Amino acid sequence: MDTYSFLRQLADSWVLLLMFLFFIGVIIWAFRPGSRRMHDDISQTPFRNEDRPAEDGSDAANKKGQKNG
Repeated sequence: MDTYSFLRQLADSWVLLLMFLFFIGVIIWAFRPGSRRMHDDISQTPFRNEDRPAEDGSDAANKKGQKNG
């Protein structure tokens, strides 16, 4: 058996099985019961340092005009 045939057979059987088991392991790890608090914290990251709502374009332009004029 040449090298190509051996590697092809290995990839078609055992490596595919190992990749599938790795995928299932990652899914189980991501949805484990203790990770809910961590996922909730990560989902709020963009809003963590926000004290007030963002201004829209017209309000920002009016404030610039009032400060300069």
